[in-house]
Amino acid sequence: MDAKEWQTEQERLNMVREKLTARIDKLEPLVTGLSDQAAEIRRRFWEEVTVNTSSDEEFEETFYTIKQQAAVLSERERRHRLLTQQWRSLNRLLPSPYFGRVDFLEDGQSSSEQIYIGVSSFVDEDGLSFLVYDWRTPIASLYYDHSPGSASYDTPGGRITGEMELKRQYQIQNGHIRNLFDANVTIGDELLQQMLSKGADSQMKSIVATIQKEQNAIIRNDRSRMLIVQGAAGSGKTSAALQRVAYLLYKNRDTLKADQIVLFSPNPIFNSYVSSVLPELGEENMQQTTLQEYLEYWLGSILRLEDPFDQIEYVLTAQSAPDYEARLQGVKYKASEAFLKALQNYAKWLGREGMLFTGIRYRDRELIPAQQISSKFYSYDTSLSLANRVELLQKWLLKELSILERKEREAPWVKEEIHYLDNDQYAEVYGTLHKDREVFDIAERYALVHEKIRNKRREDEGDFDYAEREEDLLSQKIVKASFKPLRRSVKKFSFIHVQGLYAELFSDEAAYREKTAEDDIPALWAEICRQTREKLSRQELFYEDATPYLYLKELIEGVRTNTEIRHVFVDEGQDYSPFQYEYLKKLFPRARMTVLGDFGQAIFMQSTKLQGQDSPLLRLYGESETSLIRLVRSYRSTREIVEFTKELLTDESEIMPFERSGPKPLLTRIEGGENRDLQLLKDIERLKADGFDSIAVITKTAAESRTAFESLREQGSGTVHLITKETINFQKGVMVVPVYLAKGIEFDAVLIYDASPQAYGRENERKLLYTACTRAMHRLHLYSTGEWTPFVQALPVHLYENATD
Repeated sequence: MDAKEWQTEQERLNMVREKLTARIDKLEPLVTGLSDQAAEIRRRFWEEVTVNTSSDEEFEETFYTIKQQAAVLSERERRHRLLTQQWRSLNRLLPSPYFGRVDFLEDGQSSSEQIYIGVSSFVDEDGLSFLVYDWRTPIASLYYDHSPGSASYDTPGGRITGEMELKRQYQIQNGHIRNLFDANVTIGDELLQQMLSKGADSQMKSIVATIQKEQNAIIRNDRSRMLIVQGAAGSGKTSAALQRVAYLLYKNRDTLKADQIVLFSPNPIFNSYVSSVLPELGEENMQQTTLQEYLEYWLGSILRLEDPFDQIEYVLTAQSAPDYEARLQGVKYKASEAFLKALQNYAKWLGREGMLFTGIRYRDRELIPAQQISSKFYSYDTSLSLANRVELLQKWLLKELSILERKEREAPWVKEEIHYLDNDQYAEVYGTLHKDREVFDIAERYALVHEKIRNKRREDEGDFDYAEREEDLLSQKIVKASFKPLRRSVKKFSFIHVQGLYAELFSDEAAYREKTAEDDIPALWAEICRQTREKLSRQELFYEDATPYLYLKELIEGVRTNTEIRHVFVDEGQDYSPFQYEYLKKLFPRARMTVLGDFGQAIFMQSTKLQGQDSPLLRLYGESETSLIRLVRSYRSTREIVEFTKELLTDESEIMPFERSGPKPLLTRIEGGENRDLQLLKDIERLKADGFDSIAVITKTAAESRTAFESLREQGSGTVHLITKETINFQKGVMVVPVYLAKGIEFDAVLIYDASPQAYGRENERKLLYTACTRAMHRLHLYSTGEWTPFVQALPVHLYENATD
């Protein structure tokens, strides 16, 4: 590009920045002024209001004065929020107002329009001329989806067609154009190369300047009820999903709020890693949680739940346990659609017989026996659903408790309890008895001297027996307070023995077949039953039992649906079971679902296949409402690392590396664990010297992570962080982390602590090693104190380098 054109572009940039600065300077005093005004109104709110309730007219005037003052405050605060949002948006634009441009000649027009694209829109003073278009606007899709030539974009009014005459990219830093080049179909390799060559950060960044065409299809898909994204490691699926959230909030800004979107993350540290992307784009963060946190919220008060990380630790370390194979069969079966169907059939069976109830006890006696509750339940119309009949039963129990409560007021213990009440309780009762101020004064005096008066009746009380009325009110108060826990427990369905009902499923094979109409059960069912019942007897649940247990509980008590949520995002979607997807669908009945995953990283036992005719996700909402987008190009790692890692898998040959080169993965075989750790320390120091700030030592298990961490720390590696399942913040530096907690995160350099057959020898550990290696952006080192894992031994030797002693 010649110097004259470069200069023209710089002059245009200077003009835009001048207008941005002027607008910021104009807004700043308004933002500050409105903030001060709102604070002053809040401070002096009641000074501006005269409260007078002496007559109906005065009361009405007081009401409207308060309403008017509140409306003024609300308007100031609303304007302050809007202006603050504009001010922040302009400040985000100022260092780099735009990153792309297209020149588009619309059909039927005589001249083309220059469309500059940035992270938000900026309109000139006339209110009509766009100096910068938000990347989420319909016209901006030209930049992502088309090359120069015939092009089109969709608008609410229909499709606009025309000719793209130019597509250009910019790198702008602090108001200066650093790079400028014209692009073709994809966002140019030059810009992407520079973006990808940077080091890993402690938080994921926005990718709006380098969104690829296939990623743009994910971002702008607003038709599908279910959007499945099967993407290779490092293909940008999570980044695209976060930009998708920003796009949805922009497009539906009048009807969709950030708190109506929820992201299910793979672990708590991932929430920290992605937390800056939406604020960087000027949007509020959506709700972020993990499925484990949700299960803990609903079940954690009654049962101790195993988490998925403890489950995978068992799978990876307990191969010699006698009950290991049965546990694995149990994990797979309880995650299946077959078990879901079995629970549905069990609920139908319970509608006919077998419900377990807990009698309601009160002061060491049974008020309402379990048999009476059961008889009442099965007296209801059997055509009603199980949950509806339980609701009727709940109402009946509350009514029965009200009757029993009134009877209990005559019990001898109640009269005895009255003698032990304190002054405040007596004063409260007399506040109920007496309505005028004079009598309240008498009540206060009475409360102070009630010990003397209790046995002496006032002579001037007339015909009204205050003493008898007092005793009635005190009895009512005492019994009502003592019945309150009973009413609360009934409202929480404590009269249903859900734990017993779930345990009944695992009594024996014949009973299970009868109650569920299930034929195909695991071979080691008897051992699965023993394990499950034993866990329940300790008030504990396996992770694979948590969702089915909650599902059964809701089949009985009624489903807890959340109709406010409009979009559900599931990251690392291959790690969720078919059962869990069915539960999420039921939990969020009005939501669209976006599932992101890579079956090549399916390291958990309950994994779900994301694509193919046998994928349960295709059946969840039906194929007509489901879209599948595949991302095969990996951007995270260098070409050498991608070529190495994709060969670790058996069916992922379609993974394509981005053309960014670096050193081949380095294999270091060394005798003895201590020597290995010393070599690893040396390599860490070399990587630091090369400028890499984010270095991960990845182990197979949490126990191995603790061992490696202690060894590295003792041998003086400086600051090393141990990442555990309790870690909630991601930070740069040297960290030791088990592979399943590194999912979704990237590092400048990855060091595989032990790549021996002992660590990765079984076939179900192949994807575990693949997942660990694909965390690396620039450097990948593997270590072994003996033979290499067979997955490495099978690789062509040209894919890696062997370290020399």
